[in-house]
Amino acid sequence: MSAFSLTKTRFREGMWEGILTVVEKGAAQPEIAVTLRDLPVRGVTMTEAGEPGRWVVQIPVPIEAVSEGVQTFLIADANANEVLGSFTLIAGEVLGDDIRAEVDLLRAELDMLKRAFRRHCLENG
Repeated sequence: MSAFSLTKTRFREGMWEGILTVVEKGAAQPEIAVTLRDLPVRGVTMTEAGEPGRWVVQIPVPIEAVSEGVQTFLIADANANEVLGSFTLIAGEVLGDDIRAEVDLLRAELDMLKRAFRRHCLENG
């Protein structure tokens, strides 16, 4: 079990943010390493959150990660060589097989049918 807990707080405008908290007393400050396709992500920052044992972690999404397919970012403690968390970006045609995309498509088709049915009822009512 890790000596730290990482909790996502938000993801917007190309910046993933989370709070890293010490779970195990006496744990040294971690060295955060973020990778995408086994390559390091640059620009990662970790700043104190105002309380001892808590840090704000900010991870900028590099432009090369915004592409078709599934992109998974791994967030690790480089000192302990353990994964603290991850997040994923999904874009493009790969979404066609995703159940959420299917539900969205079904909702759009249902809305279209409702409008057509209402129009039919008004014209023949």
